[in-house]
Amino acid sequence: MNSIILGTGRYLPSNVVTNHDLAQRMDTNHEWIVERTGIHERRFAIPGVDTTASMGTEAAKRALDAAGLSPHDVDLILFATLSPDYYFPGPGVQLQHNLGCRTIGAIDIRNQCSGFVYALSIADQYLRNGAANHVLVVGSELHSGGLDMSTRGRNVSVIFGDGAGAVVLGRTDEPGRGLLSTHLHSQGEHAEELALLGPSTRDWIPEIIQRNDPEDVSYFPRMNGNFVFKHAVVRFAEVIEEALTSNQLSTSDLRLLIPHQANLRIAQFIQQKLGLREDQVYNNIMRYGNTTAASIPIALSEAFDEGRIQKGDLLMMAAFGSGFTWGSALMRW
Repeated sequence: MNSIILGTGRYLPSNVVTNHDLAQRMDTNHEWIVERTGIHERRFAIPGVDTTASMGTEAAKRALDAAGLSPHDVDLILFATLSPDYYFPGPGVQLQHNLGCRTIGAIDIRNQCSGFVYALSIADQYLRNGAANHVLVVGSELHSGGLDMSTRGRNVSVIFGDGAGAVVLGRTDEPGRGLLSTHLHSQGEHAEELALLGPSTRDWIPEIIQRNDPEDVSYFPRMNGNFVFKHAVVRFAEVIEEALTSNQLSTSDLRLLIPHQANLRIAQFIQQKLGLREDQVYNNIMRYGNTTAASIPIALSEAFDEGRIQKGDLLMMAAFGSGFTWGSALMRW
């Protein structure tokens, strides 16, 4: 019995923020952002309307509807995010409550950009060993409220957007279909090259109160852009080739590669390095920016709705991000 995706869903806030909008808040312009990232616009959550849990709930409802299932059919929730509504508890239990699921397990996945791929791998194990019949996997992120929207933070802040994507996985006994393999990696020595250093238990409430420094930037994400790019293009290619080799397949067998939408330039570099055609790679970062754990499920849902994925197609999903962590999942649709 292989794991198979039964339904997909996505939710994007209605608030569209263009590069021109950002240029009103910081020293930047549309051309500068497009040249470096490929992004034209992104979605920002509407305060008081959208939260990480609420966006994940809407995406999950749509995935369940697409699968023809109800919340009572779900045996396990896996919720991937770096931006939970609360420091604790995590959003998995909020999703369980919002959907009205049974008192099933809810696991929060904190692997940032690779979170969805990691969650797929975990879901696959539960399904293969018979511990679950249906697993709901959600990636949801609300970045906009935690970004430095001044010129000081523009290198990071122009990249990110908000949104959620979800899939429902079940089991299939059709030969050759379903999730063929997943491959996960990490390299913690580079943890602080892409990180949010505070608040944390290393810099906790007493220190924050005592410091009260308006110029403190430790609470905003920081990224060593060139360093991350150089590692990303290597690890993306490695983990994609690892999955293909493990299944005795080649890039020519792929119908579609859905990479984590980190930066359009990374995706284009990987496409060229692997010799993939334009129609073999799906990108939507132009419209939504980098939505971290939500980027692959959003793109997957959109690609499926556009008819880019058909039964029997070979699909590759791959991600690289903070940690560093990276991974791939190869699936026969």
